[in-house]
Amino acid sequence: MLLHGKTAVISGAASRRGIGLATARLFASHGAKVAILDLDLNAAHEAASTLGEGHIGLRCDVTDSEACRSAVAAVAGKFGGIDILINNAGITQPVKTLEIDAKSWQRIVDVNLTGVLLLSQAVIPHMKNRGKGSIACMSSVSAQRGGGIFGGPHYSAAKAGVLGLAKAMAREFGPDGIRVNCVTPGLIETDITGDKLTPSMKADIIKGIPLGRLGAASDVANIYLFLASDLSAYVTGAVIDVNGGMLIH
Repeated sequence: MLLHGKTAVISGAASRRGIGLATARLFASHGAKVAILDLDLNAAHEAASTLGEGHIGLRCDVTDSEACRSAVAAVAGKFGGIDILINNAGITQPVKTLEIDAKSWQRIVDVNLTGVLLLSQAVIPHMKNRGKGSIACMSSVSAQRGGGIFGGPHYSAAKAGVLGLAKAMAREFGPDGIRVNCVTPGLIETDITGDKLTPSMKADIIKGIPLGRLGAASDVANIYLFLASDLSAYVTGAVIDVNGGMLIH
């Protein structure tokens, strides 16, 4: 029970095969009270109901600062405080540099990067009042290697921005007892990848992964658990790779 008595907010956590919901389930099994935030209110409610008693699902558009503040206030009002924030919400778009239009650029950056800022801004004052907290942010191996399989250059840029933002927040809020870290997954089998990978594509990708398999949502959830718990009490500003060795640097 690594999270007994703690409250966690997880964004983008309603997708059935997603990393967010896998994390929510793991956190709940370790004693946390979980608030699932998602654009789809019904899906958020349904996802929260699968965790057992005492968890909640709320609608939240992470690109809207007022929506973030409202959702966080509701969580704090329900649970009395917030100990953990998992900035998990994200979207992707598989296009090339010359195909990126201004609207697509803004949409990808808004959800993947600005959303991390806005939700963190809403949560951090609650953590400061308690003198402690853990924030973990979703980046990507594509931010490190300059592109991925399902994300365009704007996705790589946004996820690279997450790394810089998280490190800056770690430095700023460390004196307040707030730790901020990043996770950089490789290719994880979720709803985003869905059925886009043919068996031959999958086999080719696995050839470049020393551990010999694609990642599962639970692989990332386990790292989120480590960062949320006191096992990582002296870890902040870190970037933890979860890619099976796809990128070793």
